[in-house]
Amino acid sequence: MEEKKLDINSIIGFVLIFGILIFMFWQNQPTPEELEAQKAKQEQLQAAKKAEEAAGEFKIAEPKEINLQDSTAIANYKSAIGAFGFTAPSNETTILENDLVYLEISNKGGQIIEAKMKEFVTYDSIPVYLVKDGNANFGLTFTTTDNRLLNTNDLYFEPTLTTVADNQVLSMKAKVASDKFLEYRYEMKSDEYLVGFTVRSQGLNQVINNTNPIKLDWNLKAIRHSKSIQYENRYTRLTYNHDDGKISKLSEGSEDEELEKDVKWLSYRQHFFSSILTTDEAFESAKLNSINLVEDDSKTQGYTKEFAAEVPLKLKGGELAYNFNWFYGPTDVKVLAQYKELGLEDSIPFGWGIFGWINRYIFTPLYALLSSFLPFGIAIVVMTILVRLLMSPVTYKSYLSQAKMKVLKPEITELNEKFKDNAMKKQQETMKLYNKAGVSPMSGCVPALLQMPIFYALFMFFPTSFALRQKSFLWAEDLSSYDAIAQLPFTIPFYGDHISLFPILASVAIFFYMMMTTGQNMPTQPGMPNMKFILYLSPLMMLVFFNNYASGLSLYYFVSNLITIFIMLAIKNFILDEDKIHAQIQENKKKPKKENKFQRKMREMMEQAEEQKKLGKK
Repeated sequence: MEEKKLDINSIIGFVLIFGILIFMFWQNQPTPEELEAQKAKQEQLQAAKKAEEAAGEFKIAEPKEINLQDSTAIANYKSAIGAFGFTAPSNETTILENDLVYLEISNKGGQIIEAKMKEFVTYDSIPVYLVKDGNANFGLTFTTTDNRLLNTNDLYFEPTLTTVADNQVLSMKAKVASDKFLEYRYEMKSDEYLVGFTVRSQGLNQVINNTNPIKLDWNLKAIRHSKSIQYENRYTRLTYNHDDGKISKLSEGSEDEELEKDVKWLSYRQHFFSSILTTDEAFESAKLNSINLVEDDSKTQGYTKEFAAEVPLKLKGGELAYNFNWFYGPTDVKVLAQYKELGLEDSIPFGWGIFGWINRYIFTPLYALLSSFLPFGIAIVVMTILVRLLMSPVTYKSYLSQAKMKVLKPEITELNEKFKDNAMKKQQETMKLYNKAGVSPMSGCVPALLQMPIFYALFMFFPTSFALRQKSFLWAEDLSSYDAIAQLPFTIPFYGDHISLFPILASVAIFFYMMMTTGQNMPTQPGMPNMKFILYLSPLMMLVFFNNYASGLSLYYFVSNLITIFIMLAIKNFILDEDKIHAQIQENKKKPKKENKFQRKMREMMEQAEEQKKLGKK
């Protein structure tokens, strides 16, 4: 009977671990209440828009191209924008680039119309673009003193490119006079992804209407970079720093909108790459929106999510004066850690609580150290060995407790037979035996509980570690993505349209491990779940859910399970001695055992329950 309890405890441990896995897969799925709230919010927004239109509110239109060869079109344009017609229209662009990033800034709107990573390519060897073909838009909307509603996307800026101490400085000015203008100033350093960005005005206090708010709009459609758009989309999020350092994210799987205060930076994370806007002076408020564009794992869809931010700006002395930074680059801890004063490292999804702490301060630097002198796949194997060795004392204590339970089996069986008609008395005597022998019946669950933080931290580490991106090992082309060895002509729900090998190996390894530890005398009792079904459930879950996850994660669990099997065999065959354990238990039983407060309280409660039961029979 006690071996059955032992088996159940061990299985419970595994089920707890994989229960955490299910939780992690579904934790971002909205509840029915959240769906209803989102629906209500959307209806409110639509109603508000209709009300604005009914009230005759201005509606910003898409920027219209002007035929610069048509004098009439130019005259109409200048008439529409009023004083800002001082700047001559031009469709030219200016290039800012260093060894890391290429930026193209248009005279029309003064904004970045192309941002390209110079050191990275997509899964199909195309350069990584964060901004391209009109997927992004940055502009200011304001009213003038002559009652015009203008958007900087419709204005032409005059560029001036200079070099200051090896830094490229681009001044873009939308002028109303030679000494009166709205300026966007970009400053690119020679070896950084971060680009300084200043928005200021000069002499416009009589041009811009200071009674109406100025609105900053930044919109971006995240460009696809990975072979699995669903997998990439899972880690594509709008993340932001607000309320004095708090880090939050909009929903991953559905449309989400939030109004936040004291926003320090906004990150449009596209899995392994990010477009980030920082501000020296926190925005008093920001209306943020994220729309999911992915419904299935399409091979042709080009975008994952659509992000939008609407931020009110204030004039200072009738003028604009804001210092920002643009970051277009990899979501890499090694890169973002360079900007500690901005806190951009916090935009990386390390995980929450202690799990994120373990990922950020243990696994990330450990893997960085190992991969600095080992091949990337071998570094995972070595890290796995180190983790398992670190957990080996827990494993040993677990097996030691299991051995003690096995030694106590005859006495437990005797108690079960003696008090088979009195469950309460049987439980009391069993607890007394455990207490005297120094055995914990819940020892099978303890290792699983202790491994949960490590399990979750690794679950977040492998899919989000930039160090693994496009690094190959054996048949896996990319350790940060799945290792497909065969393409299926159809799609299996939850599984996908391909077969990955590392999840299969990991599933086989965990199946054999569970057979070795829980496969004997598998209990099947009325009213209890079928334990054999649970035995097969964990490997099946790993096989299905890990098929679309980072191959590095499956490699870790394959190696981890193999090492655990070897550790278990070593402990059972070379370390534990059941005769010595039996002798030690007998010695423990002879010694007086003092009850702690919890044990005494439990005993008293059970005795009271027994007395009440006896009184009820009289």
